[in-house]
Amino acid sequence: MKITSEALSDVGRKRKGNEDAHAVNPEQGLYVVADGMGGHAAGEVASRIAVEGIEEFVTLTAGNQEITWPFGLDETISYDGNRLKTAIRHANRRVLEATRESAELEGMATTVAAVLIEGEVAHLAHVGDSRIYRWSDDELTLLTSDHSWVNEQIQTGVISPEQARSHPLRNVVTRALGGRADLLVDVQALRMKEGDILLLCSDGLTTMISDEEIAGTLRSSGGDIGRAAQALVDEANEHGGEDNITVVLMKFEE
Repeated sequence: MKITSEALSDVGRKRKGNEDAHAVNPEQGLYVVADGMGGHAAGEVASRIAVEGIEEFVTLTAGNQEITWPFGLDETISYDGNRLKTAIRHANRRVLEATRESAELEGMATTVAAVLIEGEVAHLAHVGDSRIYRWSDDELTLLTSDHSWVNEQIQTGVISPEQARSHPLRNVVTRALGGRADLLVDVQALRMKEGDILLLCSDGLTTMISDEEIAGTLRSSGGDIGRAAQALVDEANEHGGEDNITVVLMKFEE
C-alpha cells in the first residue's frame, strides 16, 4: 500500500506561539500530532519532547523483537500496536523527567494522536483530545474518543455536543502526557483500503469547525490532500483561529 501525506501547522489568529508539534516519518510509517499545554512556552517543550520520544522508540524497535519492553508487553494487541503504545508511554516518561529537572517546566503536558502503518494495517493510539478521523467511501468517521471533561459530560448526557462546542471548560483534558506515570493509552488497529484518508489533528481544528464541515472540505478536495490540509487550516482561522491548528493527512493508494 502506497501512502502519500501532507502536514500543516499554523499558529492561528489568537496565539503568539505554536505549542503544537507533529512528525511525518514515511520510512517508519509513523505520523504524530501533539498539542502542548503549560505556561512560559512549556507546552511547546512538552509536545516536542513527546514527538521526539515517540519517534525514538518506534525507530529503535523497527525489525527488532528482541528489545526489552520497559512497561511489559500487552498480549491483547499486536507487536506494532505494542510499539506505538510503548512509544507513547516512553514519551510520557521523558516529559515527566523534564518537569522534574526544571521548575519552569512544572505542570507542562501534551496530548498525542499517532498512527503507525504496517502494510494495509493502521495502528492508532491517542491520549487527550487530539483526534484521528477516517475518510472512506465519502463518509467521515471519528475514530478516537476525546479524553476531556466535556466529552465525559456528553457521554453521560449532561450536555449536548452542540453545548460542548462553546462550553467554557471545553479545553480541559482528563488524560495527557506529563500527568501521571501510569499513563493509559487507547490503541486500536484498522485495515485500510485504496482511497482511504486518515486525518490527525489538534483541537485547534475541531473546536473551530464541525465534523460536517471537515467532511465537506474533504469531499470538495477531490482526494487532493494538499488542498484539503490548506483548506482545513484556512477554515479554522476563518472561524476565529482561537488555538494553534495542526493537521496531518495520509492517503492510502495501491
